[in-house]
Amino acid sequence: MAEKGLFITLEGGEGAGKSTQARLLAEALRAEGHNVLLTREPGGTPGAEEIRNLLLFGKVDLSWRAEILMHMAARSDHLDNAILPALSRGEIVVCDRFHDSTLAYQGHGVGQGAAEVLTFLNDARRLVNCEPALTLMLELPRTQALERLNARGGQTDRYEGQAEAFHERVLAGFDAIASADPARVKRIDAARTPEVVSAALLRAVHDRLMVQGV
Repeated sequence: MAEKGLFITLEGGEGAGKSTQARLLAEALRAEGHNVLLTREPGGTPGAEEIRNLLLFGKVDLSWRAEILMHMAARSDHLDNAILPALSRGEIVVCDRFHDSTLAYQGHGVGQGAAEVLTFLNDARRLVNCEPALTLMLELPRTQALERLNARGGQTDRYEGQAEAFHERVLAGFDAIASADPARVKRIDAARTPEVVSAALLRAVHDRLMVQGV
């Protein structure tokens, strides 16, 4: 069993398989005897899930400042009521999206990388004051992602329905994030089979657990 908590996030663009891989990773870690909290953003707590519904499916258009602060509000509730208590109990937290998605989607996608937007976002990020120990960045070419999304079907949320230029900026944002923080962010080729991707994720987590002496 893990003696101290480990905070892991999965990141990447639409269709990369984050939700599936987060579930598979949590199942594999539980099979090894770890206590695991599997969660997601925006969401993860009742209050944060309400904010998620507004952000993804609401009929109102928010200003970029309001949109960033809504994500940070949901994140703060998620941290206070789910993530931090789990970490204090020594659990492994596996979270589908976190700060990096806000930077990629709101900073680079919505805000188009404008200095004013990135400064505001990073100031809010520092105020929330919690970073993952390990981020698994699932990378998939947009053409393959579209194939997966079309096969999946279902309701399209606010971000999935954006123009291709938006998604190109988001993917460029994720690439910049991974390049800027290689010690935390592990790039994962998500174009491979789910089984191969899952094994790569688990190896990366094992490496991190070894560093922590677990």
